[in-house]
Amino acid sequence: MKALVAVKRVVDYNVKVRVKADGSDVDIANVKMSMNPFDEIAVEEAVRLKEAGKVTEIVVVSMGTAKCEEQIRTALAMGADRGILVESDAELQPLAVAKLLKAIVAKESPSLVILGKQAIDDDSNQTGQMLGALTGMPQGTFASKVDVAADGVTVTREIDGGLETVKLALPAVVTTDLRLNEPRYVKLPNIMAAKKKPMEKVSPADLGVDVAARLKTLKVAEPAKRSAGVKVASVAELVAKLKNEAKVI
Repeated sequence: MKALVAVKRVVDYNVKVRVKADGSDVDIANVKMSMNPFDEIAVEEAVRLKEAGKVTEIVVVSMGTAKCEEQIRTALAMGADRGILVESDAELQPLAVAKLLKAIVAKESPSLVILGKQAIDDDSNQTGQMLGALTGMPQGTFASKVDVAADGVTVTREIDGGLETVKLALPAVVTTDLRLNEPRYVKLPNIMAAKKKPMEKVSPADLGVDVAARLKTLKVAEPAKRSAGVKVASVAELVAKLKNEAKVI
């Protein structure tokens, strides 16, 4: 069984992002970049499935500039077998990414496609669902547990009311949630070995996909700063403020 895992290059989660002076975008100049944490969980789950003998090959794909090769190499160091870089300098929005992944799926024919449920830069939470719709594959989103068998994959999903368990026929799309696993620490020997693993580079044109942006960002702004709180002298005053000022009761 082959597993395809998609990873995205994002600003490291420890970095405090700043908005450009003109409000056009987030300033990522000289900022540490890393693999999207949810995608890291997806890679870890694929590696664990391989270690359990349920997956025979793990293919990692990333889309973006040539610098995305770093994130693919990280995934290879974690245990993936080979990588595919869809190189493009264009802004890749969720629909374009889903179309590119559809083309990769048609080429690689994986039994399982694993993605992070969302990226921490835009929090779109759209690509996995769009890929499922475009390919006609069943999807198990927000997965907190994945159990692969010969006849399908059982996914325990995190939903508002608790947990939901669904069984999907293969091939299937799974998007990972935070509680699925804890990614392993990559050791230096694995990092060195990852440099020798194969990586294929293609372009959107090679895959026959138009990646032109459908959405335009009008403005990016930082959240408004929270004002200082006030102390109240009594419960009655607290209730009055909640009712008249905060308007929450």
